[in-house]
Amino acid sequence: MFNQFRNKLPLTDEKWIEYTNHFNRIEVPAKTILLEEGEISKKLFIIEKGCIRVWFNNNGKDLTTQFFFENQSVASIESFMKKFPSPVVIETIESSVLWWISRDDLNKILEEIKEIPEMRDRLFDMLFERTFDYMKHFVSFIKDSPTQRYLNLIKERPQIVQRVPQHYIASYLGVSTVHLSRIKSKLVQKK
Repeated sequence: MFNQFRNKLPLTDEKWIEYTNHFNRIEVPAKTILLEEGEISKKLFIIEKGCIRVWFNNNGKDLTTQFFFENQSVASIESFMKKFPSPVVIETIESSVLWWISRDDLNKILEEIKEIPEMRDRLFDMLFERTFDYMKHFVSFIKDSPTQRYLNLIKERPQIVQRVPQHYIASYLGVSTVHLSRIKSKLVQKK
């Protein structure tokens, strides 16, 4: 799993082994809750294989905020970093192979690497990628119609359309499954 990142990071072999030994590998089935809403997040996950969704409950209705796939990291960052109760649930959609690291172990690594600008910058890029995705998705809800949001999804993140069940996609787009079906039908008719 970690070999693909090895050449991208300026670390000695000893440090590389030390850091990667802090990660634990788990295999979990689909629909496994990795973090409950309201729980304090103590783990950051990296996905080797599988798909994860992040969602929250809004008056009994699941609202999906993000999807994560292979080689991406996922955590309730607010909860993980600040020890706040998580505002979201993290759940596998597919059977998944994950690597997790505890907050304490990650903090030890961060303390050491913050003096290495290249390492620090790469880590922050990875962590803030999620924030950029949130911002883009939020602006899309204000600016774009549901049809345009679906077209953007097909263009920018086709793996979601290929791998995620329709009811989760509808939730992500802020529409009902019936509305999503209508959008898809209209698009097929236009072709």
